[in-house]
Amino acid sequence: MTNWRDYGAVNLPAPLRAALDAFVEHGYHGTSVRDIAARAGLSVPGLYHHYPSKQSLLQGLLELTMSDLLRRSEEALREAGVDPVARFDAVVESLLRFHMYRREQAFVGSTELRSLDPEYHRVYIGHRIRQQRMVDEVVLAGVSDGAFSTDSPKGAARAVATMCVGVSTWYRVDGPMSADELIAQNLDFARAIVGYTGRGR
Repeated sequence: MTNWRDYGAVNLPAPLRAALDAFVEHGYHGTSVRDIAARAGLSVPGLYHHYPSKQSLLQGLLELTMSDLLRRSEEALREAGVDPVARFDAVVESLLRFHMYRREQAFVGSTELRSLDPEYHRVYIGHRIRQQRMVDEVVLAGVSDGAFSTDSPKGAARAVATMCVGVSTWYRVDGPMSADELIAQNLDFARAIVGYTGRGR
């Protein structure tokens, strides 16, 4: 298992890698199973042997995406210990890194929510709620501890999470700032949103 800060190349099964590329390029509804099979180097029956439908490909991709995000966020929080500010910085950094280094998966997760069947839609929303609650809880703990001064902890937590997710729409590896510089800058923005008082980390 990799450290939560470590990101290499996206490691997906060939059908899911092919589906990701196709969904990013053409959208879910603009992508055919034949196109995904060709990208994966499989026949259509061969693809169906692994994934019985285009919907199962989308669900498989999003399930792997969310399990990776949640694992990294939980590991970041465990590593941070009990200090509310350290925990806040850790979960924010984890969200930022994920949406910087897994931009395409994050894009599909945001844009294809409408394409999920109702049963899995509920599951997927549950994953997103679980991630948001991590941010909610660290902000509430920081307010209780006096480290954060916001009078709207849940609203501030939503704003922080939205900012982190938004990084996926504009971050470029070859941009003018390094990844670590961008993370440091956005951590400052996140602390400003919650009203960091200077107490704690």
